[in-house]
Amino acid sequence: MGKLAYVFPGQGSQAVGMLSDLAEVSLVAETFAAASQALGYDLWALIQSGPEEQLNQTEFTQPALLTASVALWRVAMDQGAKAPEIVAGHSLGEYSALVAAGVIAFEDAVKLVQQRGQFMQTAVPIGQGGMAAVLGVADDQVVEICASSSTDVDIVQAVNFNSPGQVVIAGSNAALAKAIEALKAAGAKRAMPLSVSAPFHSEMMKPAAQNMASALASVNFNAPNISIIQNVHAQIETDPDAIRSNLVLQMHSAVLWTKTVQNLVAEGVDQVVECGPGKVLAGLNKRIDKSISSYSVNNADTMKSTVAEV
Repeated sequence: MGKLAYVFPGQGSQAVGMLSDLAEVSLVAETFAAASQALGYDLWALIQSGPEEQLNQTEFTQPALLTASVALWRVAMDQGAKAPEIVAGHSLGEYSALVAAGVIAFEDAVKLVQQRGQFMQTAVPIGQGGMAAVLGVADDQVVEICASSSTDVDIVQAVNFNSPGQVVIAGSNAALAKAIEALKAAGAKRAMPLSVSAPFHSEMMKPAAQNMASALASVNFNAPNISIIQNVHAQIETDPDAIRSNLVLQMHSAVLWTKTVQNLVAEGVDQVVECGPGKVLAGLNKRIDKSISSYSVNNADTMKSTVAEV
C-alpha cells in the first residue's frame, strides 16, 4: 500500500460562499472564530457574503483560504480520515500545510498570511507588474524566453511550474508584454495575463521578503510531526529554522509544484487529497502523474466520500 499525502491550495481557489454547507459544524465555526479574533474582523461574514472584490484582495484572500483549508483539515481528521504521511501546499497553501504538520500555531499563521498579503501588495505599486499563464511551451523554453525578454530594469521570470507545459510568468509590465509576444511566436497555446495585482514570486517581491523575514522571526516554529515538502526546492524539510528561511525565499522564488508532486510519487505516495476550496491541485496532479489517485475535501459531500474512501 502506498503513502497518503494532503496538499493545500493557494490563491485563486477562493469563492464567496465557500464552506457554507459546513456552517453548522462546530470545528468550522471554532476555526473561523479564532481567525476572526486574530485578524480583528469577521472572516466568516466576508467569505459568506463578500463583497467579492474584498475577498479577492490578497490581504483578505490569504487568511480566508488558510482558515478554510485548516477548518477542512480539522473536520477531516475529526471525522476519522487517515492522517497523511506527507503534506505540501502551493504558495500560500504551504502555510496551511505547516499548520497541519504542527510547525506553526494556527493563530500565528493567520496573522502571518495577512501580513504576507499586505507586504506582497505594497512591494510593487499597482499597475507596474503582473503575471501571465503560459500553456503549451516546454518549461526550459519559457525560462529562456523570459531571460531574453528581461533587461536590467525590467524583468520577467517563470514563477509557478504548475504542471508540464503549464507555467506562470511574472514581472514588470513591459517585460511581461514582451515575453507574452515571444511565447506566442514560439507556439504557446495560450499566453494570457492573469487578473492579479502584483508579480508574485518574482524578484520584484524582494522588499516583501525582507518584511516577511521580520514577521517570521517573531513566530515560534516547531519540528514537523508530518513530513512536509516546501515550494522553493521541492524537498522534504525537517529543520524548523530552514523551514522559516524557505518561507522568506518563497516570496521571490518559483513555486516548483511539478517537482513537488513528482517527489511525492518518488516518496511512495499514490493517494493525494486536496484539502481546501476548489479543485485546482487535483487537476494539476493528473497532468503531472496519472498514477496518482486524487481526492478532494472541499465541501460536506467530498468530506464524506473522501473520509470513507481514503
